[in-house]
Amino acid sequence: MKKLSARRRHPLAAVVVLLLALAATGGLYAAFAPAGKAQADDSAQSLTIKEGKKLYEVGCASCHGTGGQGSSDGPSLVGVGAAAVDFQVGTGRMPAATSQGAQVPRKKVVYNQTQIDQLATYIASLGAGPNVPTKEQYGPGGADIAKGGELFRTNCAQCHNFTGKGGALTKGKFAPSLEGVAPKHIYEAMQTGPQNMPSFPDTTLSSKNKKDIIAYLNAVNGDKTENPGGLELGGLGPVSEGLFAWIFGLGALITVAVWVAARTAKAKKS
Repeated sequence: MKKLSARRRHPLAAVVVLLLALAATGGLYAAFAPAGKAQADDSAQSLTIKEGKKLYEVGCASCHGTGGQGSSDGPSLVGVGAAAVDFQVGTGRMPAATSQGAQVPRKKVVYNQTQIDQLATYIASLGAGPNVPTKEQYGPGGADIAKGGELFRTNCAQCHNFTGKGGALTKGKFAPSLEGVAPKHIYEAMQTGPQNMPSFPDTTLSSKNKKDIIAYLNAVNGDKTENPGGLELGGLGPVSEGLFAWIFGLGALITVAVWVAARTAKAKKS
């Protein structure tokens, strides 16, 4: 017993125990750590970037430069983020037509969603920027429609009309209609500020605020069998209302005036 106790008190005993503990910890980590999954994720990410770069070189580099640095025909894409690519390509605005007008309109989408994701991943690798939002961020769950309407009328209605029907801007530009636009793309537009639109990052409009605005637009532009406010005249506001007043209101006044004049002339002849 004395010999065994002496061995336990040997100066190297603590070192041996420590080495054994480290070896056991390393073995357990090697056995259970998800190293294979991490390597697989990195490999998949690299492959996505590689495929996105191929698509970029064919469809985008002629305007935006071989490395996304921009040129006289297109702005730099460094730092715009995946959300900007998903919006521009996902709505068909990019690639742009050869002959461009005052602004690039929405048109038929050229790439499928897998290709759009590859392009977005490649552009995101050039510089940090807004990410593509998740369904939780733009979905209807937990949204406040009334608050969304208030925010939309304060920040967006000046250009898009109070129900999102769109409107004209200066020099041939326009704010497009928001009817039929995917909630994800509305969120991305607020996040990135495409073309003439200002950007509303989370420091200006929080993710919850954006969700509320999207819920409001879905409510006012969704399927409606009846408008509780009566005839909406296209929801275009003063333009259509003023036109209605001029055509029908002024027309009615002219009709009454002609009728009174005819009655007066007939009375005088009698």
